[in-house]
Amino acid sequence: MNYEDILMNECKLKGYSQRTIDNYLHHIKKFVSSGKSPREFLLALIEKGNSDETVRSAGFAIKFYFKTIKKEGSEIQDILNNLPNFKREKKLPVILSKEEIEMLISATKNINHRLIIQIGYSAGLRVSEIINLKWQDIDFDRNLIHLKRAKGKKDRIVMLSLKVKDGLMNLTPKKEGYVFLTNRNGKYTQRTIQKIIENAAVKAGIRKSITPHTLRHSFATHLLENGTDIRYIRDLLGHSDISTTLIYTKVSNKNIRNIKSPLDD
Repeated sequence: MNYEDILMNECKLKGYSQRTIDNYLHHIKKFVSSGKSPREFLLALIEKGNSDETVRSAGFAIKFYFKTIKKEGSEIQDILNNLPNFKREKKLPVILSKEEIEMLISATKNINHRLIIQIGYSAGLRVSEIINLKWQDIDFDRNLIHLKRAKGKKDRIVMLSLKVKDGLMNLTPKKEGYVFLTNRNGKYTQRTIQKIIENAAVKAGIRKSITPHTLRHSFATHLLENGTDIRYIRDLLGHSDISTTLIYTKVSNKNIRNIKSPLDD
């Protein structure tokens, strides 16, 4: 069995998502073929102008490779000890105002695309959750969505917006399988949904750099500004640690807008 099969099996045993597996294998293959030491490989990535997140991801992949393939040994431990701690960038998320959300929706004429934007914002869904949403996951009587085996293999319940409900009820008479299908009856890809958001932003005249995750960020921020308890927001987002949710207190204008600028004194 080659190292790729060993790594893939180990990832599956640890319950990693397919996206994580693909990411790890991508970086590890490049590292192994480079013939460089871990530090030389990571420095080369930095010098080529790769983002901090790419270097961080590559570093974790290399650590996983050594722990899985090379196992134990003082030399291996020295290599791992000499790798830096990979800190995540502490960038604040981009947030759309409620007016910008409405502009984004209004600019989208395709019914499927409009509903994708609406449900992403109204329920704070991850793009993978939109793609994998099935009709049986939607409780139209109780106005709830049951997300199954989401990130971290956790189930959670989120609200079903009445506006989204009306749109979904009229989407198709055959409510089976995946909710959102392309013209060829295939599942949407993350890249396709990214393009839907980008095109809608251009049509709406929104110049912010936004992604599908921007809808989720805006959902959480607007709930916080409306007075929703941060603990409920954490549960709706499916965060394991409330410290992840607390980032929205830094972008919410709930308290900032009550502080008077010294220029206006």
